[in-house]
This record gives sequence, C-alpha cells and structure tokens, in this order.
Amino acid sequence: MSPDRQFFDEMTRSDGGPRKVYARLAQWLAEAPPELLASRRSQADLLFRRIGITFAVYGEKDATERLIPFDIVPRLIAQAEWRKLEVGLIQRVQAMNMFLADVYGPREILRAGIVPSELVYQNPYFRPEMVNLKVPFDTYVHIAGVDVVRIDADDFYVLEDNVRTPSGVSYMLENREVMMRLFPDLFAAHRVAPVENYSDRLLATLRSVASRTADADPVVVLLTPGQYNSAYYEHSFLADKLGIELVEGRDLFVDSDVVYMRTTEGPKRVDVIYRRLDDDFLDPLAFRPDSTLGVPGLMGAYQAGSVTLANAVGTGVADDKALYTYMPEIIRFYLGEAPLLKNVPTFRCREPDTLRHVLDHLPDLVVKEVNGSGGYGMLVGPHATKDQIATFAAKLAQNPANFIAQPTLALSTCPTVTADGIRARHVDFRPFVLTGSKGTRVVPGGLTRVAMQEGSLVVNSSQGGGTKDTWIIEDEGGLP
Repeated sequence: MSPDRQFFDEMTRSDGGPRKVYARLAQWLAEAPPELLASRRSQADLLFRRIGITFAVYGEKDATERLIPFDIVPRLIAQAEWRKLEVGLIQRVQAMNMFLADVYGPREILRAGIVPSELVYQNPYFRPEMVNLKVPFDTYVHIAGVDVVRIDADDFYVLEDNVRTPSGVSYMLENREVMMRLFPDLFAAHRVAPVENYSDRLLATLRSVASRTADADPVVVLLTPGQYNSAYYEHSFLADKLGIELVEGRDLFVDSDVVYMRTTEGPKRVDVIYRRLDDDFLDPLAFRPDSTLGVPGLMGAYQAGSVTLANAVGTGVADDKALYTYMPEIIRFYLGEAPLLKNVPTFRCREPDTLRHVLDHLPDLVVKEVNGSGGYGMLVGPHATKDQIATFAAKLAQNPANFIAQPTLALSTCPTVTADGIRARHVDFRPFVLTGSKGTRVVPGGLTRVAMQEGSLVVNSSQGGGTKDTWIIEDEGGLP
C-alpha cells in the first residue's frame, strides 16, 4: 500500500512502518492472499443482502433500494486517542443542551451578544412553541451523531453536529456483527471495545427521561414515517434491538393530553417517543396541517408534560451549520472551558467581507447550505467545473446567509479493499452520544464512512460512500 503523503494515513507512519495500534492488522494484511480478501468481501455483501440493510435516495428516478458499500478492513483507534475524543464529545453535547435550554428560556447568550439573535429567531428549525417549555432534566438532545475528521496524528475536528434525527447507528452495529463472523482471528488478536451494548444504553437513556407521571416501567416506542422513508430499515432494526414497538402516526392517538398506542388489548399509554420524524410532520394541529405522518394533539400532550419526545422539538436550531461556527463560543459561555475538539475553520457568508473572500476563492473552498445534509446542496471547489462554480457564485450572491464555506480538508486515509488491492481512502467518523437523566455517555465506537472512489472526499452514502467497522483498541497506546 502506498498512501498519498499529503494526507495523514492512520495506519502508516511517514517512515513507512505501521503505527503501533495498526501493527497486527498491517501484518495480517501483508500476509493475507488477495483471494481471501475477495472472498471475505463477497461474503460480507451476501450477509448484508440477507440482513436487508438498504437505503433509498430521495428524488431519483430509479429509487430502488441499495446496499451501502462495506469495506472489510476495520478502522482502528487507540484507547488513548478515543479518550481525548470522548471527553470532547461529552463537553460539546452538554454545551449544546445548555444552549437549547437557554434560547428557549432566559436567552442569556443572545442578550450577551455571543450568538446573533437572528440566527436563532430566523432559523427554520426554531420552534416558538418550545419557548419557556420545561423539558425533563433540561435534556433536548438525547441522541447526537457528531461528525468528526482527522487531519493529523493529534487532533480530531468536528465537521458538523447532527441532533435532529441522527442516523447510522444500525450500520455501526451490523458492521460489527458481520466483522465478528468473518474475521474471528483478527478479533482474537485485538482487545476491541464492544458496541453491542449500545441498544441497552439507548433504552436506559430513553426510559430515564420519562415524565414524572409515567409508571415505574415507562413505555417507549419508536415513531417512524413508514416504510417509504430512506432510513426505515434502521427504524425497524432499532425497535427490534430495543424490544419496543415500531409505530406510525396512525398507531397513536391523544386523549386528554395523554398519548396512547392502539393495541389488540386496547389502548396503552406511551411515555417516551423516540421519534425519527421531523418536527414539521409530528402534529398536523401544531405544524403542517397536511401531514398524515404525525399524531393530532401530540404537541399538546408534549406541552402538558405527559410524554417525552427524543430528541426534543426544536433541536434543529443547534445543528444549523451557521450556528456550528459559534460552538467554541457557546462552550466557553456555558461551561467556562476551552473547547476540547476543534471546529473546522469556517467562513460565514452572511458577513459581507467574508462573502467577498469566499466568492474570490470558490475554486479552493467547500461551500455548504446551512440546513443541507447528505452531501447535497454543496460545492466542492477543487473538483468543480467552471460552470458549476459560476452557478454557485450566483446562488451565494442571491442568498449569502444560506451558506457557509470551509477550506478543503486533508481528510485522513485508512486502508481499504479496492479492485486494485489495498489502497488508502479518505474517511470521516460519526460517534453516537447519549444523554439522559444520569449524564452523557459515548458508545466506544461509531460509524466510519469511507469515500470509495480514489481521491474523493465525499463519504455520504447517497453520493457513493461506504462504511467500515471502527475498533477502539483497549490494550494499545496507539501513538507513533
């Protein structure tokens, strides 16, 4: 394998030898015959097809279900590196919860001028219905998926925060199960931190934030938009893993500000709803009246305190890409601490001087919509044509507040099986952070996404990216 030296390669040091945490894996890869890797790769594809892990891409003419490409070479992170990342993630999510409690309450950060008021009040995800509404344990973000990247041996950078309805945890769990079946010898050679207990931790987190009027054994359900949603597989997978009911809006009803689930034995009270449905569609009486996916009266029950929604309504304010640029200041304001994880340097196009700079340097920048996701609505300047750059410049000039820009990051690379053998491919990482009444925890692992095409920096599955299993190695220092 010959990694591109302009990028930090997570397995190989600059002198060509493996980093300590990768030593055993590097030796295994060097000794593994190509036909073994090809066979295991085919077996992995077959397993995923049998399991049924698929997704669909909205807006495509051929919206058939697809497999996300899976790479059989795991990504390894040493425990010492993981600890640094873990405490930084906990700090970030704690500050985010404090920020949401503040902007829907006393608004001290706005009065202090730390965050511009218009970024909150004009945000499409700001919900006036949440103002002065007390949520259990002041927890708005129960489940967070924070996208992080590496560009060197020492630092993790946060690329973006996902706190509305973060997805991908099913792939983390299924990737691990498939790897354990295909490579028991590799697992025997490493002490890999388990991720299998994520489901138990998630269920405990959800139960811990039930309202005080709930029974000692709160009833938790997972609310899905239905089988035509691109993440429906994950919804059904998680409901099964948690041992809770998977419900659609039509399966629930509200009576006297209490939510009930229709069952064959009659109505059953619901205490916590893990919702995988956007705010707009939750309740046609409160939000979009044309929604057939939600539950009429749900917002009234929520405001009455009889049911907990996870994540809370209105959390989208906190994962706006424009607000992301203020996260270092938010952490300092609420916690009085320096941020442990760095933000990617970001240009706020809403500021006139910054906009001029961005327009002058579009070929060198990545430009994103502040509310975009899935790799859509963005310009990757170094890989864009002159026509694409010109089109995006016009969009920027017309609505600059809708965009942020960032330098093209030198994302780290990991060894990946390709048609040409083991090659370095760019990766990012989405760990999952859980917050309940007993604090904030991070499962020791996460979803590594990999750009399967040579030179590509786009890891999103909707754009052709794949996934890897991520091993937190418990018995290695992992430093060069």
